[in-house]
Amino acid sequence: MPSLNYPDAAALTERLEGRLTESLRAELTATRRSVLGGLGLAGGAALAGVGRADDGDGGHAGHDGGSHGNFGAVGEYRDLNFDPHDYLRRFNTGRGESENVPQAVYEEDGRTVREFTLTAVDTTVTIAPGVEFSAWAYNGQVPGPTLRAVEGDLIRVHFENLGRHAHTIHPHLRNLDPSMDGVPTNGPGVLDTGESYTYEWIAQPAGCHFYHCHSLPLKEHIHRGLYGAIVVDPDPERVAERPEEYCDFHPSQVTEDLRAALVAEAESRNHAHAANDAVDEMVMLMNGFDTNFDGDNEVYAVNTRAFCYGVGDTDGEGNWESGETKRPIQVDRTRRQRVYLINAIEFDPINSFHTHSQFFDYYDHGTSLRPTSKTVDTVMQCQAQRGIIELDYSTHDPGLYMFHAHQSEFAELGWMSFFEVI
Repeated sequence: MPSLNYPDAAALTERLEGRLTESLRAELTATRRSVLGGLGLAGGAALAGVGRADDGDGGHAGHDGGSHGNFGAVGEYRDLNFDPHDYLRRFNTGRGESENVPQAVYEEDGRTVREFTLTAVDTTVTIAPGVEFSAWAYNGQVPGPTLRAVEGDLIRVHFENLGRHAHTIHPHLRNLDPSMDGVPTNGPGVLDTGESYTYEWIAQPAGCHFYHCHSLPLKEHIHRGLYGAIVVDPDPERVAERPEEYCDFHPSQVTEDLRAALVAEAESRNHAHAANDAVDEMVMLMNGFDTNFDGDNEVYAVNTRAFCYGVGDTDGEGNWESGETKRPIQVDRTRRQRVYLINAIEFDPINSFHTHSQFFDYYDHGTSLRPTSKTVDTVMQCQAQRGIIELDYSTHDPGLYMFHAHQSEFAELGWMSFFEVI
């Protein structure tokens, strides 16, 4: 029976989760004694990050050469009920407003404009049961909202900084205007508390991309949670006209059959095209958390919460306890599975994605419509690297199939998950 592995999977998840939580509690106790002495921490902050980077200043300079740890307005977001399962598919799919990240879409000067609003705030996020992390976040969530557009669209982002530190938004796109690069030296530079700016970027090239704060120290601003995904869909008409830009062939080598195959793949990636309906798409950001701010991660996750795609309470028939956020990702065998994968980790040079009992095609950065690696079960990504994974479970039996980082330490400290094939 396919359901027989559910109790064992649930026990494994619970054992690893409990071990992680207890190790964090023990470390916090030691950190309190050695660093804070008798100073107590209240409420949920008792398991939040403590140490040098949590003092509201951090001792790093802003664009004016002084500290940008200015204590100003702090955003209203706090303790949001972030659901990593909802986040997987909460981006513009073209299948209903309930799935979309809020945006305005209109035409301007012959170009489609997609207008978003992002706000940087100081908040706390839950990273494991009873464990909170002091985060800096776009719109109060880590990862930030996924922005989706079609290549050639204008992405317009209204950004306001309500955090205590100076922040920016830097896009990993082919951006032709240096004033829009979101770095301290260009355009408006870093934005202090209460300041705002409107960034504009052309959505190019097609692929899976990344945005993040580029204030210094960079590793701290990214590690604290200021990052998110940008998905740029290929335009099938442009692919038909310039197929050589989407594959590793010279224009003279592009046959009509190859052109047709590239256009079909572009249609399946384009959220406004009917062919996309046959694909189940997910966004996964691999991240880590240095809970004691010593330069090493103590918790690893996909979409922030350790073991959130593990196995919790279930009847083994696909029905999960009401309100339970710890559950595997359900995948329909009749649909192609696509994962937009981004490595947002700091303090570790690489991360990885490994599937059990399955092989996949991988498109590095998603900028090609032909896979850069075929029939593999493990890929590595360096910091800020990203790509698209294509999976097919149509011939698999129903049941649980594990996937995780293939650094064993990462898997045991939170980055361990399951697909539930139905």
